[in-house]
Amino acid sequence: MAVAFTLAQLLLVRPGMGLGWDETVYVSQVGAHAPAAFFSAPRARGVSLLVAPVASWSSSTALLRIHLALLSGLALFLALRAWRGLFPVRVLVLAGALFASLWVTLFYGPQAMPNYWVAVGASATVGCFLRACDGPGRAPWWGLAASAALMAGMRPTDAVWAASPLVVLGLVRRHRRALAVLLAGLAAGAAEWVIEAYVRYGGLLHRLSEGSAIQGGLGWHLAVADQWRSLGGRSLCRPCTGAPPHPVVTFWWLVLPLLALLGCVVAVRARRTTPTLLPSACAATAAFPYLFLIDYAAPRFLLPAYALLALPVADALVHLAGAAHGRGRPVVATLLGLALAAHLAVQLTVLTHVVDDATAQHRGWSRTAGALHRLGVRPPCLLTGGDAIPVAFAAGCASAATAGHNADTTEHAIAATARRIPVAVLVSAGARPPGYAHTWPTAPFDGGRLYYSVPGSGP
Repeated sequence: MAVAFTLAQLLLVRPGMGLGWDETVYVSQVGAHAPAAFFSAPRARGVSLLVAPVASWSSSTALLRIHLALLSGLALFLALRAWRGLFPVRVLVLAGALFASLWVTLFYGPQAMPNYWVAVGASATVGCFLRACDGPGRAPWWGLAASAALMAGMRPTDAVWAASPLVVLGLVRRHRRALAVLLAGLAAGAAEWVIEAYVRYGGLLHRLSEGSAIQGGLGWHLAVADQWRSLGGRSLCRPCTGAPPHPVVTFWWLVLPLLALLGCVVAVRARRTTPTLLPSACAATAAFPYLFLIDYAAPRFLLPAYALLALPVADALVHLAGAAHGRGRPVVATLLGLALAAHLAVQLTVLTHVVDDATAQHRGWSRTAGALHRLGVRPPCLLTGGDAIPVAFAAGCASAATAGHNADTTEHAIAATARRIPVAVLVSAGARPPGYAHTWPTAPFDGGRLYYSVPGSGP
């Protein structure tokens, strides 16, 4: 299963697709290709550490994609292995296939983004926690600590949400050692993020507050419909308007909680409730902030919930296939097979659309970077304005912003920088350039105009 997942990523998500906006932020922290982009409060450096073995010495996107595809396949294998003995092998294989075949899993597996890693980390954490509570051996303890650290190193806040049912269970049933190892793993993974909060953001509470502000202010926001709308292939739905996706595309999402509930009923009847109810509870807490506390959506946000729900859903499907008797069994098996085949076809169709759109966008950024180089804006250089972060990375420039979530400088500072090194401002169609760039030369680029200043190039 893990091998098939890895090959599917390499074949379906083009290794040369280019880096997305958020990816350039993470990769630039460790790469030598361009100066590090502004690192906002919600981000954690786990992804940067993950890509460092390649990004620290190579600017090849294809090589980075292969590196991440191989690691994501290995991580899926280890996450499923953590559940050995808790579910039959056939259930684990089906659970892995269900999770790995989602377009959002295939798309983000080879990307320098944290959500897939939180997902496999959450699944492995729950499995290792259950095995550590119920059986002897060293492997569950090491696996529990490592997977919890992986989650927290990628996104500390997501790790807290996903692990909260485990903490409650550990306290109620007095699994002191398992609880201690879990908390130690979470603390180890989040240590750098917490230390950085005091070094760069004025303290932990201030960083959390700043992160909340960047996400639109955490509070009661019913984002269920937004997440549903994003399933048609929108990587970021902010604001989430426009026509909803075709019902065929979202049918699986609506059926998912029903199948998970059926899996819980099956588990209760089989008297093995904890291995099914616990991942379901962790899936619910992992999804809760993204369904009810933020006012926008992205399909990747729910990857941890999908990874955890894949287990009870697979258990329910295996039960349905085996519940029929006599002549009804091949009929049920055929219907389930057809449903899964249709589901896979839908996922691959959406994936193709998403990859095509992402590739076109990334090529647009590369074209703009090429235009900047032809105009004389070459490293060392500075870019600001819309799409400055990904275009600057492609051009080998630094990026800066005077407003918004990534604000890190002033107009006066940019004007002063323009007297020393090349500076360009990317202005979208219909917008006006900042005051300091009014007299600069201008040229068109994809979607707008750029204003540029190259010291020593003119009168």
